[in-house]
Amino acid sequence: MKLDSKYFDKIRVRPARSGPEPERAPVCMWEGCEEPGSHKAPRGRDHEGQYFHFCVDHVRLYNKSYNYFSGLGDDDIQKYLKDSLTGHRPTWTMGSNNSGGAMPSSKPSGRPRRWNGARPRDSFNLFGDGEAVAAAPRRKARTLEVKALTTLGLAETAGGEAIRVRYKALVKQYHPDANGGDRGSEDRLREVIQAYKLLKASGFC
Repeated sequence: MKLDSKYFDKIRVRPARSGPEPERAPVCMWEGCEEPGSHKAPRGRDHEGQYFHFCVDHVRLYNKSYNYFSGLGDDDIQKYLKDSLTGHRPTWTMGSNNSGGAMPSSKPSGRPRRWNGARPRDSFNLFGDGEAVAAAPRRKARTLEVKALTTLGLAETAGGEAIRVRYKALVKQYHPDANGGDRGSEDRLREVIQAYKLLKASGFC
């Protein structure tokens, strides 16, 4: 390209934008120092959120001699360390939900429960050396439950163990594998299974 080309006359250089000046670090707050204070150091206890500005050399000197507990007695220091375990938040005794302080032991928590003196049901004798307490009597069977018991060939008063034993025997009797692969008794097997499921869902076994 020739130096006297017409394209040189059309080149325009965009002037630099005048943006905000970068923030300047404050002067080091160490006495007699004129270096920029680019490093922050905490002012100390009771001045949280406030900082000194030092240069890198003087902030190292300040950190070496910094003591947060300066001016506190041993008892106050121990109390602060103990409170720091819970984030300096109040705590209450176990089982208390009273925000006003620890709940005294003489104050009842919740509504009192009534006790009629009856012995709790313990069918498996887990809480005593005596004989196991008899289980609660079963309710009277409804129409579908009576029909299911009849399907299994049992009386209405049959217990859970008798139902389970009878069910296993009938399944073995009517299953095709027990009959040389004969599927002629599949409908009867299906009725037995449905009857047992109904009784089990009703709590009879």
